[in-house]
Amino acid sequence: MSRIPPINNPKDGALGTLFQQAESFMGFLPNDGLVMAHKPNILHALFDLAKAVYEPGKVDGGLKRMIGHISSLSSGCQYCSAHTAYGANGQGVAKEKLENVWEYRTSSLFSSGEKAALELALKASMVPNQASDEDFEELKKHFDNEAIIEIVGVISMFGFLNRWNSTLNTQLEDAPNSFYNSIKKEPHE
Repeated sequence: MSRIPPINNPKDGALGTLFQQAESFMGFLPNDGLVMAHKPNILHALFDLAKAVYEPGKVDGGLKRMIGHISSLSSGCQYCSAHTAYGANGQGVAKEKLENVWEYRTSSLFSSGEKAALELALKASMVPNQASDEDFEELKKHFDNEAIIEIVGVISMFGFLNRWNSTLNTQLEDAPNSFYNSIKKEPHE
């Protein structure tokens, strides 16, 4: 149960259009947004950030969600881990790949570019941050500066969302919860 209850009637009033867009994008109404709606300026700011992070760019939408997935898994945020796995699958990432995401370093399921991006996501999500110059040298073999900024944008957005949802114990919606439970594995299981 969320520590702060979600708002009622989200599609009514000033936030209605925003929640209709969120539901269209995600396939369900996100409970974190419904809780965040108690402070609409934060909700609008996050919505704008999410649109900028997820807009089509040089980094594939499925990889962006896998980056968010590794960031969320390493932070221990089940809510965001479930959302990002569900979203990655919706972007065409195979279930097998998500089931084996902790083996990205050694698995042939992942390209060398994906491995570099996921390695940065893991290290940059740790406290203290463990991203290194070597990580960026590896990224630059596969991505230009614009793409690297997209990758860091995903990691940073999930730094906020992981803390938000873990702190508020946001209740996970049925669709991402069901999918997440079908792929859930502990690290190195």
